[in-house]
Amino acid sequence: MTAIVTWNIQAGQGCDGVTDLERIAAATRALGEADVICFQEVSRNDPGIASGEDQSKVLGLLFSGYQGFFAPGVDRSNAGGTERRQFGNLLMSRLPVLQVFRHLLPRPAHGGLKQMQRVAIEAVVQTRAGPLRVVTTHLEYYSAVQRRAQVERLRLLQKEAADNEASPPAIDEAPFDPSPRPASLVLCGDFNLQPHEAEYRLLFEPPLVDAWKHFHKGKPHPPTTGLYDREQWKDGGHCRDYFALTPDVAARIASLEMDDKSDASDHQALRVVLRD
Repeated sequence: MTAIVTWNIQAGQGCDGVTDLERIAAATRALGEADVICFQEVSRNDPGIASGEDQSKVLGLLFSGYQGFFAPGVDRSNAGGTERRQFGNLLMSRLPVLQVFRHLLPRPAHGGLKQMQRVAIEAVVQTRAGPLRVVTTHLEYYSAVQRRAQVERLRLLQKEAADNEASPPAIDEAPFDPSPRPASLVLCGDFNLQPHEAEYRLLFEPPLVDAWKHFHKGKPHPPTTGLYDREQWKDGGHCRDYFALTPDVAARIASLEMDDKSDASDHQALRVVLRD
């Protein structure tokens, strides 16, 4: 079995306003075994968040035995400090990681709105069933224009991977030596879109499959956001977090559950287990 967790951890800030990465780690472990862990909203060296700690480093220490790969969307100078001020996504794997890609996502002009640069990080991991691409991302919240463009880019990246697998490059010496990058995909994260929205329908056009709808046939999406935090989410719980899979991967789902107990973030964690 291969288990993958995705969670927007809100930089470790729980619904009680306390930032506690040890609590995040404990809640993640309580879900069960995880071969790959995908966290969104991870901060590094920003004095305005978590007292400026390097959260990717702290989480790496909390999850010993995992390789960690950080992808910042925000990467800026830090006044008065030598470290870069960064904010983005962290992917950790205890499976062998064959290669890693960091994809900056589109940010078309949309003035008058708060917004930030968004990124997706992709790792090709060696599972017992063969190589698998795991991609995690966090799409724009305020701008539907940018969010749609980001969904379109993610779909183009999937097509690119599938096309390259169908037409593999020539074998040559380093750095042109090829490494597996299959079409088989687990795409996960906080997509900042709801099931009734047009961007949701675009995301889940073939070949991508909504893992929850596929596995829990007839069961509505759980409230992955705002389940406990009613300060930020005054309308209550709703779904923004998903697993998007290629059909071959969706056929292997053994279980898919949401953690409805932890209030360690304003989002809830999701865990999928795949048969090997």
